Amino acid sequence: MIQLILASTLFQAVSVAAAIDEGLLGDADERVLLVANNSYAPELTDALHDVPGAEAVLNRYDRVVQLNETLAPQHPNDWSPRDADLSLLQRLLRTEWRLGNQPVELVLESIQVNPAIALARVFHDSLITIHSDGLMSFGPTRNPVPLSVEQRLEKLIYLELVPGLDPVLLRECRVDMVPLGPDPFRKAIGQITDALATELDRIGLPAPDGATALVVGQYLSSLGILTQDEESTLHVRMIESAVAAGSSRVVFKPHPGAPAASLEPLRAAASRLSVELSVVTLPMPAEVLMERLKPGRVVGCFSTALATARSIYGIEPIAVGTELLLERLAPYENSNRIPVTIVDALIARDKPVAGLQPLIEAVSYCMQPDNLHELQPRAEEYVSGAIGTADMRYFKRRRLQSLGLVTISRRRTLRAQLGAVRRRLIGRVPTTLARGKDIPRTRRTPQ
Repeated sequence: MIQLILASTLFQAVSVAAAIDEGLLGDADERVLLVANNSYAPELTDALHDVPGAEAVLNRYDRVVQLNETLAPQHPNDWSPRDADLSLLQRLLRTEWRLGNQPVELVLESIQVNPAIALARVFHDSLITIHSDGLMSFGPTRNPVPLSVEQRLEKLIYLELVPGLDPVLLRECRVDMVPLGPDPFRKAIGQITDALATELDRIGLPAPDGATALVVGQYLSSLGILTQDEESTLHVRMIESAVAAGSSRVVFKPHPGAPAASLEPLRAAASRLSVELSVVTLPMPAEVLMERLKPGRVVGCFSTALATARSIYGIEPIAVGTELLLERLAPYENSNRIPVTIVDALIARDKPVAGLQPLIEAVSYCMQPDNLHELQPRAEEYVSGAIGTADMRYFKRRRLQSLGLVTISRRRTLRAQLGAVRRRLIGRVPTTLARGKDIPRTRRTPQ
């Protein structure tokens, strides 16, 4: 049996390598890593197998195949073959990728979109395992999964970024949820860090020190969520937050998928704050810098790196700008909403993990009510208790109204308030009267 493993980022390749080390993917005669470069301009960005240090985890795979080369000039995200071509495509891909006639098991990312869903359709008789994509794995399935694919889904392997929090992804498909602990992931990251030792020495990073803050950028302007000026201002706020927390050195790590941007505002902010600033543009996972720098804190907006810092490395995370993002994300079902919600609640507001599960399930239901109708009662209960509190920041009133949750919640709140008034009034009258006993009945006579 051949395992065909689809991944688009080195973070995903590391997660799968850790799952292989833990035996979560079982046995296979051959493991083929199918690399998809899903960036907006793949010709200008490194695919994961070309990233420096990647060879340290690629040894878990027998060989690497590049999906972009097979599909060129079509972008992997645009690959949506016709049903009539699926059997022909499977024969062609088996020849192109040297799969022969052996059974193929698929290990895919982001099953709800292409190219993962296209591969599942082409290899129509293959069993399917899904591997996690950071914090997004805790949110709902973005699009309905076709029944022909759903019937072959076996399990979701997810990195325990928030211990105690269960994913909502694919819950409607009743797949097995298989957690991946932090140790094998950190071991794989350590191997990349060792492989990059010479390169990291060359760029002149600060010595490991708790006085250093790692600031992780994102690519919100590329997604149309913020303007370039707003994103630059957000990065400056991150540096300011790091300094306010006690850092005297800042290492800024741009998102690997972000286009080149001006660093002058960051340098000006560092000069104004009298803080040493280093910029690392090597397309490596932020966790490599956590291993190397041992920073005192990691600062970001809603990056998965904030969760790995907190749960895997025991580093203080600082979230900046999450409240703005909760307002700006549109439409409501934007798949970034759950990562923003988790980071805002868990890190920005220090909400207990025990209170996170019902929040995530309520937000997920509001995002995908048709797929998650079984979560409606829990969403109603949560929204009812959230009215008038800071938790309402996670919901849009128009969305609640369209789902009927505002009316239901108000009705329940009113009933609770009336019940409280009734109990107070009952407490003020004799018990016999309160119970309605020994009260003589009188008949009104017409006048």
